[in-house]
Amino acid sequence: MEKEIHANIPEGDLKDKWSNYKAKAKLVSPNNRKKLDLIVVGTGLAGASAAASLAEMGYNIKSFCFQDSPRRAHSVAAQGGVNAMKNYQNDGDSVFRMFYDTLKGGDFRSREANTYRLAECSASLIDQAVAQGVPFGREYSGYLRNRSFGGVQVSRTFYSRGQTGQQLLLGAYQALMRQKEQGKVKLYTRHEMLDLVLIDGKAKGIIARNLDTGKIERHAAHAVILATGGFGKIYYLSTLAMGCNASAIWRAHKKGAFMANPSWTQIHPTSLPQSGPYQSKLTLMSESLRNDGRIWVPKAKDEKRPPHDIPENERDYYLERKYPSFGNLAPRDISSRAAKEQIDAGKGVGPLKNAVYLDFEHAIKEYGKDVIAERYGNLFSMYEKITGINAYKEPMKISPSAHFSMGGLWVDYDLMTNIPGLFAIGEANFSDHGANRLGANSLLQACVDGYYIAPYTLQNYLADQIQVEKPDIKHSAFEQAEADVKEQLNHFIQQKGNKTAEEFHREVGKILYDKCGLSRSEEGLKTAIAQIQNLREEYKTNLLVPGDVEDINSELERAGRVSDYMELAELMCIDALNRNESCGAHYREEFQTEDGEAKRNDKDFAYSSAWEWSGDASSPILNKEPLKFEYVQPTQRSYK
Repeated sequence: MEKEIHANIPEGDLKDKWSNYKAKAKLVSPNNRKKLDLIVVGTGLAGASAAASLAEMGYNIKSFCFQDSPRRAHSVAAQGGVNAMKNYQNDGDSVFRMFYDTLKGGDFRSREANTYRLAECSASLIDQAVAQGVPFGREYSGYLRNRSFGGVQVSRTFYSRGQTGQQLLLGAYQALMRQKEQGKVKLYTRHEMLDLVLIDGKAKGIIARNLDTGKIERHAAHAVILATGGFGKIYYLSTLAMGCNASAIWRAHKKGAFMANPSWTQIHPTSLPQSGPYQSKLTLMSESLRNDGRIWVPKAKDEKRPPHDIPENERDYYLERKYPSFGNLAPRDISSRAAKEQIDAGKGVGPLKNAVYLDFEHAIKEYGKDVIAERYGNLFSMYEKITGINAYKEPMKISPSAHFSMGGLWVDYDLMTNIPGLFAIGEANFSDHGANRLGANSLLQACVDGYYIAPYTLQNYLADQIQVEKPDIKHSAFEQAEADVKEQLNHFIQQKGNKTAEEFHREVGKILYDKCGLSRSEEGLKTAIAQIQNLREEYKTNLLVPGDVEDINSELERAGRVSDYMELAELMCIDALNRNESCGAHYREEFQTEDGEAKRNDKDFAYSSAWEWSGDASSPILNKEPLKFEYVQPTQRSYK
């Protein structure tokens, strides 16, 4: 039976909701905070900023990451910038315009109140990051420099050349380590969360595995915060690091947390193309390159001439042609589909004919090589190191690649899941981006959730937990969760099959990319579901995991993550099949306009799907959170 969903959105006008919330939220006094223990899983921008901020307030924090250092969290990979409404360029930006761009960019499939709060809190982040020493680009006058990103007509993206994520993470990492040295944060590196522990329906701890010893550990707390990133690596070939996974949020889902909009995954338009069948990762090239680079393909099919031998009148600058108002800065979902359209039409370039050109010839002529090098130098260096090609002299080759997850754990306005005491922040939740994320909003959401939102909203929950003792890890709920974890690990080891987890991962990833990727259809999704079900059955009997449970065993780690991926993969396809419309990154071939653009169905699908675990991966229960638009009237999304 479908459950009624309460997003707990505050009363008042849109611009007053966050202020009203903070004015009325329950607080925990400083002398009581030291009585409360919190677990934060993940040390990327969301996790590090939340752990540091909450520790600074006086709470006792346990921080977990599976890397050997918090600095290795995948936030380091974000390149192009972080959005904020400062209007330094005096080009007409405002909080409402940023809110509207984000809402429109997500094809009107996000919650108005959360999206507005993201824009409202954005300006404070830049000031904080500068105070932490983040070396943003600056004008000659000393003012912070901005550039544009896809889906907007103003310049609101602050950047640190092509390594903005790394620099922001270093700021959060230093804040985290300061609290560790003061004894307010206990850091557990090389630990992976394998289960969530519930007592009386509330999140009270986790089961974790020490990846260096194999030891299974129990950790209790008054609340648990998941900041474990997205699940784009489910496609196998993606821009994400090999270790990225969905296990923390998926294990929480199987304990009752709703999974919202799992089919909304973003394919990034500017990745390096796949170069061979055994490749395990693709490299992201920052979307910021689209500010000065022009994207094109030859007009002729199967063109064999090098790019400089193809004259201007034989080139198709297809984004500029199709979307003249935004040109090369069209949003990611639209740009990726447009690239796929050209590649599928036989106009792809490169050895495998699976890429398009990103050309800086015109920009270098206009501004000079030195200016382009100042803006993007490290990206050009990275491109040459990987491909052997000097992009100052000939165009880059780029291709769409799996990247970001708009879907994730369902959360209310407090960023709390439907499980009391379990919070999800950053990319681990579904909160702000709707069906497509605009570039440079990812770093923003992670920082805003951790620095500014969670420190307020957790107090609203924790105020009622002051007199509640931290649970004993000998509690039967911890014992049962640990027993379940050990049973699964032993099953993986004992199978002695013929296929590695990586082989299974590659297979499920290809199924998803082909049938639940840039475009989807009813027939393709039904076929994908059947294929995933068969693959999952084989996984139960034919998995090969060498080594032991109680030891360093990266193959055992991967086995658990791929097992979760195969259940999540089916839910992604079920969610996509259920949504009989096209919106944002969800492009159903049956639902498109006459000129091939996404065609929404606001009458029947203006809701966020919140799927509930039923005990069977093939029979999830659909709950719906209706999306009410009080301040913006959804329109046909156009960038022409």
